[in-house]
Amino acid sequence: MRKYWQIAKGRMQENTAYSAWYWAGTLASVMRLLIIYFFWQAVYANQTTIQNINLETMLTYIVIAMLLQGFVGGVGNELAENIKEGQVAIELMRPYDMIFKMFAVDVGEKVMYLIQGTIPMILIAYFFMDLSFPKSPETILLFVVSALVGIWIGTFFDFLVGVLAFWTVNVWGVRVLKETLITFFSGALVPITLFPDWLRTITEFLPFQAMVYLPVSIYSGLITGTEAYMALGVQLFWLISLYVLVRGIWSQAIKQITIFGG
Repeated sequence: MRKYWQIAKGRMQENTAYSAWYWAGTLASVMRLLIIYFFWQAVYANQTTIQNINLETMLTYIVIAMLLQGFVGGVGNELAENIKEGQVAIELMRPYDMIFKMFAVDVGEKVMYLIQGTIPMILIAYFFMDLSFPKSPETILLFVVSALVGIWIGTFFDFLVGVLAFWTVNVWGVRVLKETLITFFSGALVPITLFPDWLRTITEFLPFQAMVYLPVSIYSGLITGTEAYMALGVQLFWLISLYVLVRGIWSQAIKQITIFGG
């Protein structure tokens, strides 16, 4: 495990080396938070609730969803570049599991996002936006577990998109589609409870809601009691399924290197 920690640490050091980008990213996160806050203030200007969701609950949901969405990406783009440039052949000869290596890089990226983007937004949100807190330690614990599972689901899904570079020249279009689907169907823009019934039914058969909507709904109180544990069970199903899929597709993908190499 030490070698993977060193890889993650190296990525963190690499990110901190560019201070201008670091502070620009922090400023961008804060600006995005303020835009969202004033937008929903305007939406609720002439009404107290939207489908039984008041302003405080909505702001709490949207802010936490925005924070969590920043973690559900992964290193799929970097993996695709390694495949495209042939670097993956060299990586496979090195003394580590390349999947775990890529996940370690992703952990380094996410730790820096936590410091750079998440903590400043949390401080501003809770001191100036009057967001609500979970009502019990059990809810907090469920949220933390659910959020971690959701982050890994997003990581695995992003990895799968990157692996497509073995079979296609450019995955840019697929990545754009992936980002669009995640942003919409994960509930990062608005709670899925506001979707029409037919669209909400579709989301129940997709992994995207497990990335953002389910953990944030647990935090904000939209899902409570037994439903919260059932939601966590759904997340675990997608987590295991996607990991098995990652391993299966990866084992098939690396055979392409043997074939191309003769």
